[in-house]
This record gives sequence, structure tokens and C-alpha cells, in this order.
Amino acid sequence: MPSRHCFLALIFSILAQGFIFATADLEFEKFAMNLREKAILRVEPPTVSTQAPSSLGLTRYPWKRNIVTTVFWVGEKPTRNNPVPNCKSSWDPEWHQNFGGYDNPDPGARRGFFPKFSPRQNPFYVALPFNDVTRGATKTESRRVIPWFREAFEKEGKSVCKGRWVAIRRGNRIAYAQWEDCGPFRTDHWQYVFGNERPRPNLNQGAGLDVSPAVRDYLGMSGKDVCDWKFVDFREVPPGPWAKYGDNNTFVLQQRGANLFLTDRNNARSARR
Repeated sequence: MPSRHCFLALIFSILAQGFIFATADLEFEKFAMNLREKAILRVEPPTVSTQAPSSLGLTRYPWKRNIVTTVFWVGEKPTRNNPVPNCKSSWDPEWHQNFGGYDNPDPGARRGFFPKFSPRQNPFYVALPFNDVTRGATKTESRRVIPWFREAFEKEGKSVCKGRWVAIRRGNRIAYAQWEDCGPFRTDHWQYVFGNERPRPNLNQGAGLDVSPAVRDYLGMSGKDVCDWKFVDFREVPPGPWAKYGDNNTFVLQQRGANLFLTDRNNARSARR
């Protein structure tokens, strides 16, 4: 029969072996966790860009697709389908005079994309069926529906839409123009201009966009046509024939260094940095 000392030695031996195995298990667990952490570190985390959407080639304004598009021009006389003369615009009672003359749409009376005189305003212009002011006051809905209202607003009754840049696409060509009048036919359809509605029926087959002769010629339109369009920030507008003329033209004003619209002053500064 083993002595008491032998029995105690056996007990201590068993406990020691258990401690060794427990320590080994703990060390193995630490080793496994270390391998796992190293494996995770080998996987590159996704890069999160801090650039603005427009600098990534994105935009905050969606395309309005398949919009019936008609042509109008400064100095246009009234017709059956267009009963309002274009000697003045919704925002400029002296539009004809301030433009510098009659923007004759006849190709034979033009120099490329331009009238034969040097226009005092950008000959690349459009009309959309919403006016943000009425009778010298800013419309209530303007503050709510115009995406850039807060950044562009200067004072009551002054439009934040006039002069805004628009991209117009036909096929694989895109022209850029400034919003200078309201129409066709309506001045209250913000649900289409800033929302998801389609243009409402009218005498020109539901037209929802008017473009100038310069835009027509750049896109190769044949009178009434179908185009896509969207708003763009000035910093998204590339150089082109739309950058050449106009006291209202952001490109020209940027070169002069003065009199930019509030929102375009900020965009112009960003473009120079």
C-alpha cells in the first residue's frame, strides 16, 4: 500500500499536469487570436472618399428624360402656338434690348452658333415652366422646392432661378445653357421642374423645355425634338461656345472677377482652388 507521501506526490503530479494543459490551451487560444488579427490586418479597409459628389463625376440633379423640346428666341413675335412675344422675359422687361438685338433663328442669318451681332447676354439660354417670383415677391413654394434656394437667396423678390445652368442632351451631344425665361406655356409647374412629374399637356405636344437657336444648332435639332435635361452647378459646366458671350454669363463674370450670383461666386472660388 503506497505511503501517505507517495499519495500526496501523485495528487500534486496530476494537478501539475492539469495546470500545464490549461496553460497550453490558453497559449494556443492567444496564438489563434493573434493569427486572426494579423489576417484581418492584411485585408485593406475600403477607402471612403471625402470629395464632393460633383468632383467624383456625380451630380445632385437627375436627368429629365424624353422631354419634348421646342425652340424660342429673343424678339420672337407671337404665333398661334406661342401667343406671348419674347421681347421681354419673365425676369427682364427689357430682354430684347439687354440681349443686344433680335436673335434671328434663321441659320442664314447667324455666325455659327451666334447671331451676326455680338450678343450682350449668353445666346445659350432656355425656358422652363416655373417662375420663383410673382409681382415683386418670392413665391412661398420657392423656399421649399428649389434645391439651391438657401445658398442663392439674396433678397425678397429677386429670382434665384434666373441664370441657373442647365445641361441639355440629345443623342451623344450635351449643350449647356442658362435659364433666362419661363415656359413653355406655364410658370407654375414646380412639380415637374424640381420634382418627378411629367410636363402637362399643351399646344406643343406636351413640350417641357424651350431652347435658344444656339442650343438647337449645337445639338443638331430640327425644330421640335426630344431631349433630356438637368440642372448643373457652375463648376460642372465645361468650357464651350456657351462660355463666350454675356454680361449674365458666369464664365464672363468670373473673368471680370465681379458681379457673380451669390451661389456662383462660391462655385467660382471652389473652381479656382
